[in-house]
Amino acid sequence: MPIRIPDTLPARETLLKEGVAVMRETDAIRQDIRPLQIGLLNLMPNKIRTETQIARLIGASPLQVELTLVRVGGHTPKNTSQEHLISFYQTWEEIRERKFDGFIVTGAPVETLPFEEVNYWDELTQIFDWTERNVHSPLYICWGAMAAAYHFHGLPKYLLEAKAFGVFRHRNLDPASPYLSGFSDDFSIPVSRWTEVRRNEVLERPELRLLIDSDDTGPCLLEDRARRSLYMFNHVEYDSFSLKEEFERDREAGKQIQVPYGYFPGDDPTRQPLNRWRSHAHLLFGNWINQTYQSTPFSLDEIGG
Repeated sequence: MPIRIPDTLPARETLLKEGVAVMRETDAIRQDIRPLQIGLLNLMPNKIRTETQIARLIGASPLQVELTLVRVGGHTPKNTSQEHLISFYQTWEEIRERKFDGFIVTGAPVETLPFEEVNYWDELTQIFDWTERNVHSPLYICWGAMAAAYHFHGLPKYLLEAKAFGVFRHRNLDPASPYLSGFSDDFSIPVSRWTEVRRNEVLERPELRLLIDSDDTGPCLLEDRARRSLYMFNHVEYDSFSLKEEFERDREAGKQIQVPYGYFPGDDPTRQPLNRWRSHAHLLFGNWINQTYQSTPFSLDEIGG
């Protein structure tokens, strides 16, 4: 089944060119089927790129999925036009009475700030609490994962001396987990962050299960079974050139930035990077959607009951 997104969303043309099945809204309403309702709280500055990255992975599912784009109401993004926000996004206040099978919270460029100093922290904590009543299975990514793990479990984050930046080897610690079905024992995932959570502090919390770990960059994926939640601290959703664009942006701005580790062939930034994580990104999102589909109530009204 294809993903259902607004007919005029910019990501639509990109997805169609890549061969991703996209359903027109007018066609979707004629099908006698309940699509999975997935919300995307997009905190990233380049919202159109993030919409495309997430929709690409969700659209690979054999299920019909309806994607709702959400933003915090107490913050005005600087890098996305008001026209785009008005056309395609709803604030959390506008959708807070709805129920969702799945809900994704992205990263945000505020990771060096203490959580409580982020200007939309109060609203975000309300959203986190709202997911317990209105969402069957949340998926938190990068800073969004650290923020949720801090809110629900008191798991602190720590500033790194240097940015963890590149494509790093990771280990599958739980091959029997349904979320890691089809995963290799060893694989690569992009990392781009100035902070970390520490392995020993994760293991001190028995309610959290460490699924993916890296000797170089630490914990990557946690499962919170009681909340049916996943915390992904790295950027498995990144496309092939995301790290390249981040590197060139920071270099042009005169910032001290190292060549992303293990990304460019021969560590030569003039060469085209190779995507070595695409298949595992599709596996993770496909497994998450499959688990959500198998366990969510048929009636949305029963979610959180």
